[in-house]
Amino acid sequence: MHDVADLALDLADFISASPTPYHAVAEAVARLTAAGFTEQAETAEWGTTPGGRYLVRDGTLLAWWQRSEIAPLRIFAAHTDSPTLKVKPLPDTGAGGWRQVAVEVYGGALWNSWLDRDLGLAGRLSLYDGTSVLVNVARPLLRVPQLAIHLDRSVNQGGLTLDPQQNLLPIWGLGSYGEGDLLAFLADVADVDAGEIAAHDLVVHDLTPPARLGEHGELLAAPRLDNLSSVHAGITALVDTAERDPSTTPVFVGFDHEEIGSATATGAAGPLLETLLTHLAGGFDARSRVFAASRALSCDVTHAAHPNYLHLHDPGHRALPNQGPSLKVNANQRYATDAPGAAAWQRACRTAGVGSQFFVGRNTVPCGSTVGPIIATRLGIRTVDVGIPVLSMHSARELCGVDDPAHLVAASTEFLTDAT
Repeated sequence: MHDVADLALDLADFISASPTPYHAVAEAVARLTAAGFTEQAETAEWGTTPGGRYLVRDGTLLAWWQRSEIAPLRIFAAHTDSPTLKVKPLPDTGAGGWRQVAVEVYGGALWNSWLDRDLGLAGRLSLYDGTSVLVNVARPLLRVPQLAIHLDRSVNQGGLTLDPQQNLLPIWGLGSYGEGDLLAFLADVADVDAGEIAAHDLVVHDLTPPARLGEHGELLAAPRLDNLSSVHAGITALVDTAERDPSTTPVFVGFDHEEIGSATATGAAGPLLETLLTHLAGGFDARSRVFAASRALSCDVTHAAHPNYLHLHDPGHRALPNQGPSLKVNANQRYATDAPGAAAWQRACRTAGVGSQFFVGRNTVPCGSTVGPIIATRLGIRTVDVGIPVLSMHSARELCGVDDPAHLVAASTEFLTDAT
């Protein structure tokens, strides 16, 4: 098993390098390349030489070990996106002598957590020549200021209400605004001609770096733990499987757009994973047999038991940090876990020497869902839902246990190499 402190620090570095799905994919590709993986272009013939491969489309990444023979598939699925504020196509706006950025909400965030924070801006700029470049302003550039209590004296009694159209526009300076101001600034950062920018995908990101906290440093606070903690674990586990030479075919997929429903070309409901797995199974005619012997792990963060709101958790199925990854179960299949899949995960945890805990939502508090049910429905592959417990899910800054990243990697490596 990886040293827990070292892997927590590595996760922190991964998160800091990954303010957007595109940056997360680029960082993961750098790590895969260092481990000897080579790129498989979508427009090229599928390679058959044994070795590590990866395929990138936008904010989605697939990576796998190509084997010389057909073998059962062991899939680790996560998502690369997180709730945020996305910049609108015409970003320049303002009011009352302030320069602002026009944004729209992406996903279901705790928007109050984005107030009064130093924010950066990152994403990709698509140029007229057909290329795209990544850009990351990793210094305080934006801020969404909260209204002073003197102007809203009932806020602490009645609760904060935010109109996303009116109250979430970041400021980035004083004075009048002009069309093209923001893109001209970003063009300078990216060292491209502003007139060559045809379109963009840009999001706001929190600049507070990850940090350990607690008396013994047993907790890790960071942005985008949902779900970069899982992406990091999956990539690390996939690389670690190389030392095993398993009799399985390990596969990693990090989907974009999970936070907005997955129904996109690069989301879990799209065709990318099915196309890859059909190739690895030896073609359409053979895939039903291979899929029947395959298993998938849907990895996404779980709600940790909140000490101030324990009444919102099921008393017998609460998850806590540093007690092992959570095995997520839902009778209505909001999570894809069934008994045989749960047994496979429990076996992986036992072999890895890490704890495992069940998470089931309270009957009166409906749970969310993951890419797990989509994979199970689309492919018919047995799928189990797991994840590390976090507090403040969908906040600008979330909290997990320091031990959990290493425990998740250890158990996931066993899952990917278990041919049972």
